[in-house]
Amino acid sequence: MRPVGAAVSAVRQADLVVTIDDVREFARQLPRAYEALVRDRVKFRVGRIVFLAFSRDEQIMGFGFPKEEREALVAAEPAKFLMPSQSDLRYHWVHVRLATIDLTEMQELVLDAWCMCVPKGVAASYLEQVGRSVGQFPMRLSSRTQAQSLTGEQSAASAAA
Repeated sequence: MRPVGAAVSAVRQADLVVTIDDVREFARQLPRAYEALVRDRVKFRVGRIVFLAFSRDEQIMGFGFPKEEREALVAAEPAKFLMPSQSDLRYHWVHVRLATIDLTEMQELVLDAWCMCVPKGVAASYLEQVGRSVGQFPMRLSSRTQAQSLTGEQSAASAAA
C-alpha cells in the first residue's frame, strides 16, 4: 500500500502534465498561428511554416528550435527532449515529451518556436502586449541547460589547461 504522501504527490504530478489541449489553448492566442490536421497529426502553422507538431498519440510535441543548439538541449535533458527523426534533421526542429514539462516551460517552448517564424515586429508587438520583454525571447536553452553546458565547457577547459 502506498503512503498517503506518495499518493498526494502522484496526484499533484498528474495535475502538472501538459496535454495537447493546454498547448492548443496557448497557441491559438498567438497572432497568425492556426491549427491544421495533416495525415491525422495536429500541427500549428504560421502561413505555411509549421512551428509545432504532435505525434499521433499526442504524447510528443515537435517544435521549432535552432539546429545549432538542439544537441546541447537533448544532451542536457535526454529524458525530456529527443532529436527529430533522421529525415527531419535538416530542419530547425526538436521533440519534447509532454509528460515531462510544466505549463510555464510549454509556453516558453511554444513562444520560441512561434517567434522563429513570424516577422520580428509581430513577435515584438505580441510580447509587449502580454507584458513580456522582447529581450526575454527567444529563450532557447533553459537557464538550467545553459548552466549545465557552461559547467561542461569549463570542465573541458580546465582539463585542457
